[in-house]
Amino acid sequence: MATKVKKDMTIESILGMFPNKAQKLSQEITNAGLHCVGCGAATWETLEQGMQGHGKTPEQVDHLVDRLNKLLDEPVDITTITLTAKAAQKFVALAEEDGKAGWGLRFDEQMAGCSGFEYILDFSEKAEADDEVFVSQGIEIHVNKKKLSRLIGAEIDYLEGLHSTGFKISNPNARASCGCGSSHGY
Repeated sequence: MATKVKKDMTIESILGMFPNKAQKLSQEITNAGLHCVGCGAATWETLEQGMQGHGKTPEQVDHLVDRLNKLLDEPVDITTITLTAKAAQKFVALAEEDGKAGWGLRFDEQMAGCSGFEYILDFSEKAEADDEVFVSQGIEIHVNKKKLSRLIGAEIDYLEGLHSTGFKISNPNARASCGCGSSHGY
């Protein structure tokens, strides 16, 4: 049976065990009222202790655990790179605002952060000769072929919340993620 999130796990261990879904998990934990994703408390405090410390009920703890496990069960298409509907909508709005309507999305990464790499999203007028092109939600996604083995299967989402707003990447190839979820390693 696959490993699941349990209420006696620390946030650090949850994100460390499931780095390919760390972005989604950390957003869900933050949305539940725990703002310690990435802070020192995440290293020793269990999910249950953190929720109780923020005044949450046992039912709210169980609901969060159920929600996290549902996120882990969501299928991942490892043959392509996808945008969620919300990410596509936001990208189109930003492109229009920037005078770049109809442009594609450049999906890249660079060495940075405490875990090794950070993702880069940018506008791309046209694919380069050494790019692989994916189409998701009607938007072209341009990826350098040399980086494809690390980025294939990624899902680009857009999340809005009080404590975290922006594009978030879930990558099945990531094997490590920092506590704050802003960098990743392989």
